[in-house]
Amino acid sequence: MTGNKRSEIKKGLKVKIVQKKDQRSGELTEGIVKRILTNSAAHPHGIKVMLESGKVGRVKEIKGEI
Repeated sequence: MTGNKRSEIKKGLKVKIVQKKDQRSGELTEGIVKRILTNSAAHPHGIKVMLESGKVGRVKEIKGEI
């Protein structure tokens, strides 16, 4: 699953995000969703979330429940 639809993402879900600083390299950061920051139902580049670590980025992969 990709992270383009808000309905697919919930708090506590394990995901991989791309942070703003890593957009060129495409480096992904794995973590647990703390907050969903995108208000719209969908976004072509991925739904923006905050991880429990405090890092913010757009969801590129959904790994599943923890």
